[in-house]
Amino acid sequence: MHPRQTLRLALTGDSILQRRLLSRADPVVRPLFDLIRGADVAFTNLEVLPNDFRGHPALESGGSHFGAPEWVLDDLTEAGFHLFATATNHALDYGVAGLQAAIDALDRRRLNHAGMGLNLEDARRPTYHTHPNGTVAMISCSSTFAKGQEASAQRPDMPGRPGLNPLRFDVVYEVSAPHLAAITEIAAATGLEARRQMMLKMGFGFPPSDPSIVPLGEMNFRAGPQPGIKVTAQAKDMDAIAHWVREARLTADIVIVSIHAHEQADDKEIPAEFLPAFAHRMIDEGADLIAGHGPHLLRGIEIYQGKPIFYSLGNFIGQNELVPRLPSDSYDRFRADPSMKPAEVYRKRTDNDQKGFPSDRRFWETVVPICTFTEGRLTTLEIHPITLGLGQPPHLRGRPRLAEGPEATNILARLATLSTPFGTRFTPDATPARITL
Repeated sequence: MHPRQTLRLALTGDSILQRRLLSRADPVVRPLFDLIRGADVAFTNLEVLPNDFRGHPALESGGSHFGAPEWVLDDLTEAGFHLFATATNHALDYGVAGLQAAIDALDRRRLNHAGMGLNLEDARRPTYHTHPNGTVAMISCSSTFAKGQEASAQRPDMPGRPGLNPLRFDVVYEVSAPHLAAITEIAAATGLEARRQMMLKMGFGFPPSDPSIVPLGEMNFRAGPQPGIKVTAQAKDMDAIAHWVREARLTADIVIVSIHAHEQADDKEIPAEFLPAFAHRMIDEGADLIAGHGPHLLRGIEIYQGKPIFYSLGNFIGQNELVPRLPSDSYDRFRADPSMKPAEVYRKRTDNDQKGFPSDRRFWETVVPICTFTEGRLTTLEIHPITLGLGQPPHLRGRPRLAEGPEATNILARLATLSTPFGTRFTPDATPARITL
């Protein structure tokens, strides 16, 4: 970035796009997208696979099989986006062929994307967007995914597995000493411990690295001062992602780390404990900001070393109810009659909007931060409140637009409350809210 140069960066959360966006033609949404187009660089998390539904539906999806038409990329590009994060729990919804089709669609359009790859190194690599006012690098990873969706490393004599850039974590359940003794007894009485010992003897397993841990099936327990769940990111993945952050730091003015994470603490609005540790490590390694998303609702903002951590930017476009094709596994999962059409399946899933996303306003409110960097340093954050139109029919809601009046104030007030535990304070009365650094 040239001395005294200023760059404005727009950030959004999950884009689940299934219908034409009409970002220029529709007066309802155009003011928001004019704001995004007015930024020098804009980022979004691409929560769908732009693969024209090619590939084979996987048994395990991220909740719904998020295939999409390729043209969603053209609509998002017209809307002003330059950087597309692709490491999500939907990356393998259509298997390896579906992932490859999505990558091909992005590459044919020469779009800047990161997070999925044909092997682990491809998936880990940053992408770069060059603007006259500076170069922005973006690394995309996900902690939420089904086993086998993570990419694997290539070897001299074997290709790697296509997949996403993983941030794996370990979970340990801490219980009282009497409860741990009971768990040990249960493992012995049910034969689980005998089975585990057999697997160790056959060379198909390894004992826990921590001798205080007592395994019970797929779960690990140990005694602790008070009951709780301890979640720790795996050092191998942390180190590998940090490696690419340091590389990006050498070759870009601004470095974004995108993290797709559904994992929570006691409440969905509170990130799991490994996420702040991961975010702090990435900033210590050279990242300028952390763009979190995944739980489909807002989480708080932390300013760490003068750099922002958005623990979740929520939904930006929420058209998951408009997915036009669902595989048979989805019908089985939602106990839907095979004769039902996709929209009917979603209505059944939400019990006519009485449960799930349509029953909770938090999933339909979000923000778009505009970050202003001067001489490579973040100087100002503008926080624009956004509504996705809860209360409208499914084909109209999910389309983002600038919130106004009391709705805007309420969104910013909730974000301010979520941010307070991280030491971040701002006044929610003005729109946009501003955080000066």
